Amino acid sequence: MKHPIVGYHQDDEGHWVAQLACGHNEHVRHGPPWVVREWVTTFEGRTRMLGQLLDCLKCDDHAPRDSRPAETPA
Repeated sequence: MKHPIVGYHQDDEGHWVAQLACGHNEHVRHGPPWVVREWVTTFEGRTRMLGQLLDCLKCDDHAPRDSRPAETPA
């Protein structure tokens, strides 16, 4: 199921995590060559992706909402 990105935070290791409207979190790492998400490396890139849809496997599994810090725009 796809849900829009509503904010971001960083995990304890400094990796970016997208906060989805459904209440779940999804890591959005840039790890070439397997995962290319250059947009996550800059404030402007993350801001541009707000509202974009990401697949949420947790919703497909009917998982409870994730705990997360206060939403930050980018």
